[in-house]
Amino acid sequence: MQQPVSSVELTRDCEAVQIPAGTTVTLPAGTYVDITQTLGGSYTIHTGGGLFRISPKDADALGITESKSLMETVAERPQASGPVDEKLVWDTLKSCFDPEIPVNIVDLGLVYDMHIEPLPSGNSNIKVRMTLTAPGCGMGTVIAGDAQQKLLYLPGVEEASVEIVWDPPWHQSMITADGRRVLGLE
Repeated sequence: MQQPVSSVELTRDCEAVQIPAGTTVTLPAGTYVDITQTLGGSYTIHTGGGLFRISPKDADALGITESKSLMETVAERPQASGPVDEKLVWDTLKSCFDPEIPVNIVDLGLVYDMHIEPLPSGNSNIKVRMTLTAPGCGMGTVIAGDAQQKLLYLPGVEEASVEIVWDPPWHQSMITADGRRVLGLE
């Protein structure tokens, strides 16, 4: 659930991705920031210099202590092999967010196709085709990378790829009913 905006001072230098350019920068310790979005494990912050995305590994710079990282949670699960659960794949994709929009990439209508292929090892290869709300968005590789990384943590997943495509072009009618409700479009 989206939390209200809170203001904090960075406790250490922190790597951030500038939104929407997608450029990686280092924000210095002592910078005051407003945390505007905390969805999907990453943090969208606003400074006098614009919007930035902070990854979960740098949450401590915001004064946030996570109980467990995604990797720690996955490491604690019994290792599984064999075909991956399709519902789990979709649920995982729903944990990925555009840092400017408080709706996951599935409900935003950005995921065009998801295919699970069995591999000779008995595990699975997940292939996702997705788009962005605007072709000029520099955050595409960040969002796709987030989705790919999360998919690779799933039990039974050996390979995962997330391809950004532009055909058909995205439009608001692709947003699901749940996404429209979050955005107040109903």
